[in-house]
Amino acid sequence: MEIARKWVSPPFNADGWRLDVAADLGFSAEFNHRFWREFRRVVKEANPQAVILAEHYGDPSSWLAGDQWDTVMNYDAFMEPVSWFLTGMEKHSDSYNGDLDGNGRAFFDTMKYHMSRMQTQSVQAAMNELSNHDHSRFLTRTNKTVGRVASKGAQAASEGINYGLFRAGVVMQMTWPGSPTIYYGDEAGVCGWTDPDNRRTYPWGKENLELIEFHCYLTGIRRRTPALRKGSVKELLAGKNIIAYGRFQGESRCVVIVNSGSDTMTLKVPVWQIGACDGYELVRVMLAYAEGYNAGTIRYPVRDGQLNITVGGYNSIILVAERLAK
Repeated sequence: MEIARKWVSPPFNADGWRLDVAADLGFSAEFNHRFWREFRRVVKEANPQAVILAEHYGDPSSWLAGDQWDTVMNYDAFMEPVSWFLTGMEKHSDSYNGDLDGNGRAFFDTMKYHMSRMQTQSVQAAMNELSNHDHSRFLTRTNKTVGRVASKGAQAASEGINYGLFRAGVVMQMTWPGSPTIYYGDEAGVCGWTDPDNRRTYPWGKENLELIEFHCYLTGIRRRTPALRKGSVKELLAGKNIIAYGRFQGESRCVVIVNSGSDTMTLKVPVWQIGACDGYELVRVMLAYAEGYNAGTIRYPVRDGQLNITVGGYNSIILVAERLAK
């Protein structure tokens, strides 16, 4: 407890604690919960703004009642469902599941269940990662290849990767409820199998500058759009290789569409469900695809409460709603 207090206090003023495998501490559940309650009391007394963020797999609800952790590393309600939908790959690249690859219905059902196990404020602060130090790089997972460095070799981690799926993952990371957390090098195009291959040196002087710029555009869109930071989320469309969801808060509304397959689709998205009715138009602020991205704006009028749009293969789109001038 002295250590917990020390580092969040002056002169150190750490922003908080990230707790490794926090549910495993102690020899009983009773002791575990007692310890984290005391830990929270000490930390918050020293620095009420300090965050207490735990690594956890599975249902975190008994720790997130407001008396222990603030939130979690978000495997169950972000990393895993996104990885299954976009790539069909388990987060270590240890298995491929064709039933989950491109399964929009499974994506939303999984997200809804696991998000329901957290309080709203815990969801909004959850660490939403595509990659980290324990799992394969998300860019490598887009090759849909089962393997590790010992079995496939390091070079194979960069073969057959799909930048359209990678960019779609980043679009979802920046538009889904939670706190986007970029594992160093993801923004620069680093590949790698699971630990330890995922810990490659940052590619100084050899960065993928286009990907870095893409991340900068997306973080800017998130900052400028209140709905993406704190808004509610609503499923709008789910099918094979396709999802669409809305984010909304007050007058701020946006729509995200992701096509995880190679075929072009023509869609009718019921945007009236987030309050974008006739008299609004949806302004496309980001189109990402396999070869790159386009941040130019295109305007789509809302007709009969629907957005009519054609979405190319491996495309992901962000649209912001604007009320038409009378």
